Amino acid sequence: MAASALALRAIEAYYGDSHVLQNVSFELGEARMLGLLGRNGAGKSTCMNVTMGLLPPRHGDVLVFGDAVTGFSPEMIAVRGVALVPQGRRIFKSLTVRENLMVAARKPANGKHAPWTSDTVFAMFPRLAERHSQIAAHLSGGEQQMLAIGRALMGNPRVLLMDEPSEGLAPQIVTEVMATIRKLKEGGLSIVLVEQNPKLVFEIADDIVILNSGRVAVVSTPSQLDKDGVDLRQHLGVF
Repeated sequence: MAASALALRAIEAYYGDSHVLQNVSFELGEARMLGLLGRNGAGKSTCMNVTMGLLPPRHGDVLVFGDAVTGFSPEMIAVRGVALVPQGRRIFKSLTVRENLMVAARKPANGKHAPWTSDTVFAMFPRLAERHSQIAAHLSGGEQQMLAIGRALMGNPRVLLMDEPSEGLAPQIVTEVMATIRKLKEGGLSIVLVEQNPKLVFEIADDIVILNSGRVAVVSTPSQLDKDGVDLRQHLGVF
């Protein structure tokens, strides 16, 4: 049986004395998309931080294609093929578009997929190509989100973590961003998508994990949730 692309096993994580993740376990299959849902404060972004080594868990393991990376630095986890598109973009606003991309460039860990370069990122996001020499602070919100995705791809990841990519964007731009995410999934990238809008996730994800108060409440698929008639309001609020 092939190893999963990413696995969190019995993760316990704290911010100070606050017990944020409690025995959290889930797996992302290779070339699949997992939608990670939950109310504000449920622990979604904390899962991303634990995975990237930004918050070491007090207990449990993080595995990337079967290899434990628990306790590794973010740089070492990136070398293993994991990249994060963080909530709020966090681009380097004083750098140009091209400089933002090049600072994250990394050779792929394996030769399974064609490597991402600035040229292939610009091909995916023509608007960034048009603004390649522009200071990133002057980009629109949608363009900054495209740049954040492009910067993550320049690391040539095998696993891509996306934390609230539609946040604060106009509906038309959200549609463009989700179309891009769909293309990445179709290209064989393994993706964890954190979103506040469950409808967006259900349209594109293969698997669903719902967190509630730091615990895994639901593990399913979009079709199975619909078939089972699960009332998502108890976990997600208004839906």
